[in-house]
Amino acid sequence: MSGLHIPLGTPDGSRTTHAENLLAPNPSPMTLDGTNTWIIGDRETVVIDPGPDDERHLRRVAAHLGERRVTQILLTHGHHDHSGGARRFAELVGAPVRALDPRHRLGEEGLGEGDVVTAGGVEIHVYGTPGHSFDSLCFWLPADRAILTGDTVLGRGTTVIASDGGDLGDYLRTLDRLRGVAESLEAEALLPGHGPVLPDPIGALDGYIAHRRERLDQIRAARRQGARTPREVVEIVYADVDRALWPAAEMSVRAQLDYLERL
Repeated sequence: MSGLHIPLGTPDGSRTTHAENLLAPNPSPMTLDGTNTWIIGDRETVVIDPGPDDERHLRRVAAHLGERRVTQILLTHGHHDHSGGARRFAELVGAPVRALDPRHRLGEEGLGEGDVVTAGGVEIHVYGTPGHSFDSLCFWLPADRAILTGDTVLGRGTTVIASDGGDLGDYLRTLDRLRGVAESLEAEALLPGHGPVLPDPIGALDGYIAHRRERLDQIRAARRQGARTPREVVEIVYADVDRALWPAAEMSVRAQLDYLERL
């Protein structure tokens, strides 16, 4: 047993035994309640996704750490709502930034598939999980039987395939892989980059996989009805979705059309 404590309600302060979330104040239709900044470890810590370049949030995280020493800052991927504050946070706590994409690193070490990072004796195993973005990573925290998923799996809703390097084919393969990883490792929670902790990893991943397959079927049907452009597909497939979300839906449809054209 890992001793998970998963409170209901606001994600701010959500935690497992060794991971705690501080919520960045950047809510939006794309970021849900805001970006989850995860702190791993006790006396020595690793901070995952410092969030946007928001001085108040970064200082709040640094103050919350108190006397604890940050040894490394890890990024699940390079989108601004996760990485924008990384350089400034590194200045505040005196720690390097590690990421798959060299453009977001601060220091000599990168980060990628198979790496193992230690935070005060707690191991963090790195998995390459492209799809939402080309540089997306997920982190397995065996001490808590939890997977930190970044934007690959959200606490609610679904993930947009980013136009700047995202790929639906990669994303579908990543979901299948994560599902197998969660089952084989007997994961007990997913700790997402946005939204609340998910205490049923298999159920969440099965739901994501089924939703993606269903959307592809809906897009195929829309094309049979004569829809050709991403906007025309959105008007049919996402007719019941808030129009404020249609630009994000159009981005996803574009990725799905690209995927279908390659089959």
